[in-house]
Amino acid sequence: MTKGQAMIRTAVTAMTLLAGLGGAHAAQCGSSPAGFEAWKREFGEEARTKGIGGTAVAALMQTNYASATIAADRGQRSFGLSLDQFLAKRGAAAIVARGRQLKQSQAAMFASIEQRYGVPPGPLIAIWGMESGFGSQRGNQHMLSSIATLAYDCRRPEFFTEQLYAALKLIDRGVLSGSSRGSMHGEVGQTQFMPKNILAYGIGNLDVAANALASTANFLRANGWKAGAGYQPGEPNFAAIEAWNAAGVYQKAIALMGRQIDGGGSAAER
Repeated sequence: MTKGQAMIRTAVTAMTLLAGLGGAHAAQCGSSPAGFEAWKREFGEEARTKGIGGTAVAALMQTNYASATIAADRGQRSFGLSLDQFLAKRGAAAIVARGRQLKQSQAAMFASIEQRYGVPPGPLIAIWGMESGFGSQRGNQHMLSSIATLAYDCRRPEFFTEQLYAALKLIDRGVLSGSSRGSMHGEVGQTQFMPKNILAYGIGNLDVAANALASTANFLRANGWKAGAGYQPGEPNFAAIEAWNAAGVYQKAIALMGRQIDGGGSAAER
C-alpha cells in the first residue's frame, strides 16, 4: 500500500466513524405521528447518556404526539398582520386599560421589581396581558408532549431539542412535573416562559404573578435592559424586547402598550 493509499483509507475510516457517531446521538426527526414512538425511545436513551434522570425520561416515555400543537405551529398568521391589525386582534385597548388598573393596585410589587431589575411596569404589564390575559389564559396542553412533538418535528428540531432537554432537567429538579400544563408550544406560567428560559431566568413558581413578572424583568435585564433608558423602537431597551419575541409586530405592540400604561395617552395613540 502506498503512502497516499494509506492516507485515503485513514480518511475514509475517520469519516465512517464520524457518520456512525452522528447517527448515534441524533434521533431522526419526522413529519407525521408514525415515527414518534421510535424517536421518543431513541431520544430517551440519548438523554440518559447526557445525565437526564429516570423520572424525567419516564415522563418523556408517557408523552403523546400533539397534533394540536403541530396545527398551531403551522397556523401562526397573526404575526404577519400590520401593527394596527395585530393590536386590534390581540385586544390592545383592553390590555392597556386593565394594565393601568394593575399598575395602581399592585404598585408596591412593581416598585420592588423596578428597584431590583430596572424595568418599569409598562412593558412587563404589556407582556403579561399579551401572553396570558393577565394569567387567565395559561394554556391547558400537556407541556412535555407539546415540546417533545416539536423536537421530533422536522420544522425546527434544533430549537425545540434544546427546549426539551431544559424541560427534562426542570422535571428532574422538581420545578416542573411530567403532568405540567402549558400553551401550544410548551410555554408555561403567567408570562409564558419556555423551559430554557425558566432554567436561565426563572424565579419561583411562574404560575404566581409576582414570580413570573420578576422572572420577565430578570430576562429583560439579562438581555441588556438599562434602568431609565427608553424602550421604544430605536431606543436602547428595545433590543431587550426584541430578545423576548422574534416577531417585529409583537415587539412594537409591547413597546407601544407599555408606553401607554407607563405614561398615559390613548390606546389608539401612535
